[in-house]
Amino acid sequence: MLRDRLWFDPARIFVGGRWTDPHGGDGLPIEDPSTGSEIGLLAKGGAADIDSAVAAAGGALQGGWGRTTATERGRILSRLGQLVLSHADDLAQIESMDVGKPLKQARADVAALARYMEFYGGAADKVTGQTIPYLDGYTVYTLREPHGVTGHIVPWNYPMQIIGRSVGAALAMGNACVLKPAEEACLTALAFADLAHRAGLPAGAINVVPGLGAEAGAALSRHPDVRHISFTGSVATGRLVQADAAKNAVSVTLELGGKSPQLVFADADLDKALPFLVNAGIQNAGQTCSAASRILVERSRRDEVIERMAARYRALRTGPALADLDLGPLISARQKGIVETYLTLAGDLTIAARGTIESDAPAGGHYLAPVLLADVPPDHRLSREEIFGPVQVVIPFEDEDEAVAIANGTEFGLVAAVWSENGARQMRLAKRLRAGQVFLNNYGAGGGVELPFGGVGRSGHGREKGFEALYGFSTLKTVAAHHG
Repeated sequence: MLRDRLWFDPARIFVGGRWTDPHGGDGLPIEDPSTGSEIGLLAKGGAADIDSAVAAAGGALQGGWGRTTATERGRILSRLGQLVLSHADDLAQIESMDVGKPLKQARADVAALARYMEFYGGAADKVTGQTIPYLDGYTVYTLREPHGVTGHIVPWNYPMQIIGRSVGAALAMGNACVLKPAEEACLTALAFADLAHRAGLPAGAINVVPGLGAEAGAALSRHPDVRHISFTGSVATGRLVQADAAKNAVSVTLELGGKSPQLVFADADLDKALPFLVNAGIQNAGQTCSAASRILVERSRRDEVIERMAARYRALRTGPALADLDLGPLISARQKGIVETYLTLAGDLTIAARGTIESDAPAGGHYLAPVLLADVPPDHRLSREEIFGPVQVVIPFEDEDEAVAIANGTEFGLVAAVWSENGARQMRLAKRLRAGQVFLNNYGAGGGVELPFGGVGRSGHGREKGFEALYGFSTLKTVAAHHG
């Protein structure tokens, strides 16, 4: 049962180092995607709660958090990483029940959250400025300083990982954070805030306000005292967030999804490639911004790739999150309906294979068997639009130029992969592909906490992960001293 795993009350918000009731009296239901049933009640914060959270964050910057050295910030984050690991089982169970992902994926997310805290804990006192040669009689140097209060709007598909890469980097640089998690997935965000407080984070340095995007999210993105906003989610909502921030001349980091391709050439090592070709598309039931939803295959190996991918698809099993199968349910009935609507567009396209849904999966769960489609035209909507479900399309190509044209033929540009034993081709395509990350004979690089991540085009702008995130959560100050 969910309540057996919770050590906090999800019907409250975390502001100024304390659990408190939201200003509004009503709450939001917590739904288990595996059953479709309500399993708890969540706080429904609004604009007044965002005001309180931003004020608490500002107070932290004026108080103890603002005076905390970079070294001590790093120690706090490192302690937080250890606390996350000590609560790993509870966090994984909570995430599985709240989001619907298989336990093994939830456990991987816990490990990633801890790793972000370890990485940014170690990096906090490693961000330096530089001296700049200038005119005689001058010494000029630069400083990296925090923005101040930062807003973080986090989606429902990977709450822990995205909190880690966003909030972790912001705290390492000395910002104070207000976090608005997606209303479908707030539990591990609240747990994170409690653990951060236990690790020694001063009151107000982290504040979590669940609520609806149109209410709490909008209040955060347009708040005049928020100096930087990090948003991960849909293109449509990202535009609204950026428009709100622009009114206050506030910088924004946007990660807005993708339609990521894997390019498989005739000389590819399929034994190595196949697990990545499938797993990178169906992980988290395809609800992944960087999902490899397009498989581009050189025509001479088209039959072999489809046959071998289809064999893997037919072995995929979908069921309740805690059953820990290959796929869990989609997050909601709404998301399932969106994916099913896309599948109606398949028409006469060839379904190469489907996975299966376990016969004992609860009838109310939001289950969808993964689908592999063959020979989908590059200009088809299924080849160009983000479906955000367990659907992959295979697109044949004739040569390298056509492969690049197809790969770059969407408005997105988040991730791409090249499978080829030709080193010169690898280097050419790494430059030609329009994406924020390009993987050569791999996909995802094991999560890559250290690797800058972000997109181009409608996939957004700005970079998370690695040291680049620290630069994004800081502002550069130039100091010019004239001493004669």
